[in-house]
Amino acid sequence: MSENYIMEKCIEFWFDKDILMSKFKKNTELNLVNIKEIIRQREEISGGQKQYWLYDLRNATNMSKEARDYADQYGQDFLHAVAVLVNSHVTKFIFNSYLKFKKPIMPFHVFTTTEKAMSWLLELKER
Repeated sequence: MSENYIMEKCIEFWFDKDILMSKFKKNTELNLVNIKEIIRQREEISGGQKQYWLYDLRNATNMSKEARDYADQYGQDFLHAVAVLVNSHVTKFIFNSYLKFKKPIMPFHVFTTTEKAMSWLLELKER
């Protein structure tokens, strides 16, 4: 799968208020091939600089175990903090409960609204 395919069919990246933003296209399946390319692109976009990232997962339909394991091992470089957007409060609760046990190496929190996620990242950035 080519880089252009991933960008066109899978995910968009942009900056808003110096926050790296990304959003998956509708019904994106996060398999190992896609996640490797997404991480590579995010690192390239970061240009060797740590970023505050708002990662919108609301259009993702599935994430394989291999993709989760790969992202956990290789997907944390060049990041100060990550805010993840999900579709429901139940998903948010499950995700945040898991993170209490997982103890991520950077600030990492799950939200259901873009506004709250941006506010949290901007507050961290100001510190």
